[in-house]
Amino acid sequence: MSASTIENVVIIGSGPAAWTAAIYAARANLRPLVFEGEPVGTELPGGQLMLTTDIENFPGFPEALSGPELMDRIKAQAVHHGTRVVSELVKEVRFGERPFTIVPNYSEPVQAHTVIIATGAAAKWIGLANEQRLATTGGGVSACAVCDGAMPFYRNKRLVVVGGGDTAMEEAMYLTKFANEVVVVHRRDSFRASKVMANRVLSHPKVRVIWNSKVTDVLGDDFITGVRLEDTNTGATSELEAGGLFVAIGHTPNTRFLGGQIDTTEHGYIKVESWRTATNIDGVFAAGDVIDDYYRQAITSAGTGCMAALEAERWLAHHGIGESPVLDTAETTIGTAGSAAHA
Repeated sequence: MSASTIENVVIIGSGPAAWTAAIYAARANLRPLVFEGEPVGTELPGGQLMLTTDIENFPGFPEALSGPELMDRIKAQAVHHGTRVVSELVKEVRFGERPFTIVPNYSEPVQAHTVIIATGAAAKWIGLANEQRLATTGGGVSACAVCDGAMPFYRNKRLVVVGGGDTAMEEAMYLTKFANEVVVVHRRDSFRASKVMANRVLSHPKVRVIWNSKVTDVLGDDFITGVRLEDTNTGATSELEAGGLFVAIGHTPNTRFLGGQIDTTEHGYIKVESWRTATNIDGVFAAGDVIDDYYRQAITSAGTGCMAALEAERWLAHHGIGESPVLDTAETTIGTAGSAAHA
């Protein structure tokens, strides 16, 4: 990179959407530059998949592979085709004038003709030490039942779901296919979920609800053995044996670094055109979980990453831009390994 170089496309993020966008942009000879980020708490390069021990539903892999392994493979493919990587978070973007300016944490600002935002959405956790530890070590704590619930580890066990919205209802219903009992723990005396979703859960023979309660500790050393509950009205505590915990209290899109320059939904997800990845700013595209509050799957994220790269390529062609920038060919990877870029 140099101050005088204007990149064809800069991709911000490091999950399936970001690396898939990079693969497509690289194969189009656009030499994309990816800001993959850096470690922040439990967030690692690759986003939510870095907390997934076994993936069995990503096409092309008949044998299960880990989330980190999948992300390493997709990243390696992107780099193989000429993607350059900066292992820093992006702290600011300037979309008010062209070319756009991307400001990373430590290195010099970068200018770009197009930008793809693929920073994902971070799962909200209860915030308990053992919850975090078991989530990162494959100990039976997860924030995605559709991603993990079908694993043999969870089958024929009592599984606990924390939450009271539609997401929690969907998680609970999905888990009934595999668990011998699903216990929904909710801190209030009624669900926030839609009536239809709530009724499905309340009427299911495998589901039990513990009202007015919150999880105050996750029990177990290598694997979860249960949860400690506290009654939100009386303060009384109890323990519930469980073979899995699914935290379904929502996600936070990683968009703070955008400074309000991109239109978002009421929940903070980036708005894009229907069946497109174009944002309200011409030449800025978005992909992956940062635009998706419904599917939140690796394969759907990868699909939108492909779409964003194709749209960026066509935007550049339409404006007569697209020749690979003149760069130091020795520059391929800059900085240290990091996480999905956000601030």
